[in-house]
Amino acid sequence: MKALIVEDDFISRKILLKFMLPLGECDIATNGSEAVEAFLLAHSEGKPYDLITLDIMMPEMNGQEALKRIRQTEEDRELPAAKIIMTTSLSDAQNVMNAFKSQSDGYLLKRIDRADLHNKLRELGLID
Repeated sequence: MKALIVEDDFISRKILLKFMLPLGECDIATNGSEAVEAFLLAHSEGKPYDLITLDIMMPEMNGQEALKRIRQTEEDRELPAAKIIMTTSLSDAQNVMNAFKSQSDGYLLKRIDRADLHNKLRELGLID
């Protein structure tokens, strides 16, 4: 599995990387603009991401906007859809609804633990 971890907080990034590295190759982006750039680069190299974990609250471009741009690019270029899990410390219903309206595949609340992440990956068919 090839994954992109998009997270502006160092500790959260480090934790997700620790959980994801045993499962495959991982790249890191620190904001939504970098996420879109990494997504495009991966496709241009013929090595798209299977999974993108995308924080909602980030500088420059937030996760909701990055998700919309990624999904629009997939549609415009007829690319296979990456599995995208939104991550945030915000648990209000509006953020959850916005994530799913923008076509995310899942939503995890921080502080994410290994079991919750792996359960979500199993649900999405990314791991056994």
